[in-house]
Amino acid sequence: MQEINRVLQSRISERLGSNKVILIYGTRRVGKTFLLNALLKKFQGQYVLLNGEDSTVQEQFRKRTEIGLRSILGGVKLLAIDEAQVIPEIGKALKLMIDTNPELSIIATGSSSLDLAGLSGEPLTGRQIPFQLFPIAQEELGQTPLQALQHLDERLVFGSYPEIFRFNRNQDKAEYLQTLVDSYLLKDVLAYSGIRHSDKIFSLLRLIAFQMGSEVSYQELSNKLGISKITVEHYLDLLSKVFVLFKLPAYSTNQRNEIGKAAKWYFYDNGVRNAVINDFRMPDMRNDVGQLWEAYIISERIKKLRNIRSLARFYFWRNYQQQEIDLIEEENGTLRAFEIKYTAPKRIKTPNSFKATYPETSLECISRDDYWRFIV
Repeated sequence: MQEINRVLQSRISERLGSNKVILIYGTRRVGKTFLLNALLKKFQGQYVLLNGEDSTVQEQFRKRTEIGLRSILGGVKLLAIDEAQVIPEIGKALKLMIDTNPELSIIATGSSSLDLAGLSGEPLTGRQIPFQLFPIAQEELGQTPLQALQHLDERLVFGSYPEIFRFNRNQDKAEYLQTLVDSYLLKDVLAYSGIRHSDKIFSLLRLIAFQMGSEVSYQELSNKLGISKITVEHYLDLLSKVFVLFKLPAYSTNQRNEIGKAAKWYFYDNGVRNAVINDFRMPDMRNDVGQLWEAYIISERIKKLRNIRSLARFYFWRNYQQQEIDLIEEENGTLRAFEIKYTAPKRIKTPNSFKATYPETSLECISRDDYWRFIV
């Protein structure tokens, strides 16, 4: 397999030397360590690389004195910490190091935003530059539109975690994804939330997987799982903080006929979603291809815009007459509206109430025939 160059590598390299803490977030196995090593390989100068999961490293940071932290650095210009979220109150230590070493830059990777964001220590406000590393984006594969189309069904089913591309057999891909879900993805949720058993979390993931692309009722999930509505919302928040799920809220400007408080939940990666429900059939053999397509297009669009540091926000739109638009993008006061259909319809019509409320926003259809321009 050819080496996949990540888009973020050049963007992060540009920020080195800025006396900032560069935070690289992403799920486990998404390629953070590979990206970190690639950055260090190109770095012109001395650096120190530490593994946050090493107990000796954790002990060094636990003392958190200026003299003790200086001993870790030894005068280098770049400190790199892999899986830094494991280190207790890491935010305080990183702040102290940056504040007392004006020529120092720090790169810290983490598979959750729970600790690195400063939630259990002093926030790094004004001292951090956050980046989210996603599963491989289509643009990072270096494929032509025809090549991408030839492999599209595989991506809809098996997703785009880096190691997936090392396997030729679908059976090997499926086994890898099952291991990923069973052994890695929930590790941080269980470690930081105090949840001793993963059965409720996993059951919630299964329910979300089957409802992907539909509005979620927290009360309904609560009833099915036998836990409180507040706990359901808490679990979903945790799953978003470890980058397994993302929320698509309803767009509204407080018009009387618009739904304003509803939400949909999607998996960042279709392979993970299919592993949760243990279904790796190809699209022509299943009845949820519309859900797979919608999730794939929205997640790829998010990857594309986040990788270029766009501040766009994402929503869906629906009114009380059940008229709906799959994806709304809002950026700098401008709205863009998209219908996402696996097979292009003969005709697409903008809902009258949406057209009346947002007359300057046109509706585009993203189908299998012309999706390339939208995600690359």
